[in-house]
Amino acid sequence: MSRLIFRGLFVVAVAAVAMVLGGYTAFAHVTVSADNPVPGKYTKATFRVPNERAVPTVKLEVSFPPDQPFGRAAVAPVPGWTATVKTHKLDVPVTSHHGETMTEAVESITWEGGEIKPGEFVEFPVSLGPLPTENLVFKSLQTYGDGEIVRWIDTPQAGTEADHPAPVLSLAPVATATSSSGVDGLARVLGLVGAVTAFGALAACVAVLPAARRKVRTVAPPAVGARPRVREKTKV
Repeated sequence: MSRLIFRGLFVVAVAAVAMVLGGYTAFAHVTVSADNPVPGKYTKATFRVPNERAVPTVKLEVSFPPDQPFGRAAVAPVPGWTATVKTHKLDVPVTSHHGETMTEAVESITWEGGEIKPGEFVEFPVSLGPLPTENLVFKSLQTYGDGEIVRWIDTPQAGTEADHPAPVLSLAPVATATSSSGVDGLARVLGLVGAVTAFGALAACVAVLPAARRKVRTVAPPAVGARPRVREKTKV
């Protein structure tokens, strides 16, 4: 009986440790996010890098998707860190969303010189665009102070969870963006029509008010104590 109890407690403990480690590992992923990234627009993407090791993180290298070229990318300054934007020539020039011919594209961005201490995280903002219509996968390398490199390069598959998933920027659906803009436009038009109608009604009231006042003044009230006239019937 005691052995069964011991085995049961052991299984529960192993499961609890696995859940904790699994959640901790998920928390330790390098991720990327943006506020409502819409295809065809520019956005500020933020790469969040936590440190789950006992040594500090000293370098981050983010590779841009080669099949979705970006002509330029602007980095925001991060205290203590130096950013290097690396570009490469395209084998075949492509036309951007703005009609510009692109012969070079951003290959990667590397941040180094600073430290992410154990148990902390740092965010690296990047302005980029115009955004394509498909989600963006940014394969990343996280380097620690002891020389260890964690490769966040696994492409996520539907229904599965990779050990080292690459950061993915999910874009807003084109139909949703178009529908939302259409609804906003309709709301503006209806609001404008309502404002014009209200202004017209107010103007009509202002125009009619003086005439109504004059009409009221021309009708004299009956004298106090006056008796109404009564017609006398004629005798036949």
